[in-house]
Amino acid sequence: MRPFLAASAIFTRTIAAKAARPSRKSRGLAATLLRVLLVSLPPLAMAACTTAGPATQAKGEAVPAVSSDYASMYSAIDDRGTVIPALDVSKMNKRNLRQVVDYKTDQPVGTIVVDPHARFLYLVMEGGKAMRYGVGVAKAGLEYQGDADIARKASWPNWTPTPNMIRRDPQRYQKWAGGMEGGIRNPLGARALYLYKNGQDTLYRIHGTNEPWSIGKSVSSGCIRLLNHDIIDLHRRVPKGSRVVVLDAAQSGKGEKI
Repeated sequence: MRPFLAASAIFTRTIAAKAARPSRKSRGLAATLLRVLLVSLPPLAMAACTTAGPATQAKGEAVPAVSSDYASMYSAIDDRGTVIPALDVSKMNKRNLRQVVDYKTDQPVGTIVVDPHARFLYLVMEGGKAMRYGVGVAKAGLEYQGDADIARKASWPNWTPTPNMIRRDPQRYQKWAGGMEGGIRNPLGARALYLYKNGQDTLYRIHGTNEPWSIGKSVSSGCIRLLNHDIIDLHRRVPKGSRVVVLDAAQSGKGEKI
């Protein structure tokens, strides 16, 4: 702190000496000393002017520039009285944001292809294109693989943890054994697509999330989660009966060059 105190003392004496006879030169000198003082302040002195807390960006990890179009795409939404907050896309990895990409697949238009290993969901479009969404997926050993159909769609769905989830973590899930009403704090988020196979509920869902930081990671308990803005978009695009294909590790990454 001594360099800081010495610089402060010099700055104070200079301003006091010049105060009685202010001139253009003295004002310029004062401004120069102020700039030097601020630049040379030690971290401890500057700490009082900053908000304490963990950094939102990993050390050494650059955040790609994001266009203003994304800021509009992920602005706040008033969804029938429930407000979905805007996302600060400047702090998000662009790869996890919704975008049209070149995609090679044998699946017909309208098929949802989930690549849990690449952390992407693709909605197959015409002309070798797909709408790509960043997703969060199940922890290792819990991933769903294979095909299914969307048998049900819901807005602001209720959520009930599965018996396996309650057994794995009763402290966290037991209190919701009777279900949680839909809302901004609900783990299923703004929309849910319910996956069935051969008429049977697989207990897997494509849904929103109240944890946007989880997109692009392997954290979800058995489901495929999207940003709330993105699940609303996907929910609008796909009808009931749409086919869903979840790729395995051997199939991962073959449709798109990243």
